[in-house]
Amino acid sequence: MALPVTRRERLIPAQWGAFPEFEELYDRMGRLLETAFGEPAAASSLWTPLADVSEDDDSFIVEAEVPGMTKDAIDIQVSGNELIISGHAEQEEKEGVRAHRRTRRYGRFEYRTRLPGEINAEGVQARLDKGVLTVIAPKSTKAKPRHVAIES
Repeated sequence: MALPVTRRERLIPAQWGAFPEFEELYDRMGRLLETAFGEPAAASSLWTPLADVSEDDDSFIVEAEVPGMTKDAIDIQVSGNELIISGHAEQEEKEGVRAHRRTRRYGRFEYRTRLPGEINAEGVQARLDKGVLTVIAPKSTKAKPRHVAIES
């Protein structure tokens, strides 16, 4: 007896890309190794802050965790559709206090991401609030969908 054949639909999202997933996996593996083996290899090693990338109809939004940082210690650059957030997190030295374990990250950091569309680099804005840096990159007028009226 033959079984009926059912139609299978592809369940892959339309804008799926492997690079962000590999980048996140790389960052997670680094954090796992640091947790397992203690402090990072060198205090001056480059680290990547945790960040979320989202979008609305008008812009792309990047929210990066930079606890304890001031706006003067952070640099934001836009090149094409690539956003680069970099800076240096200073470690506070406390007299008379011995550290038993350090898991907070210090030193130079950099977060790079390619935004999934063209942006208006002149309109990019950033704000720092409660340890979260929010960068809003408005979409280019070329990248925004345009509704076309149907003539009769």
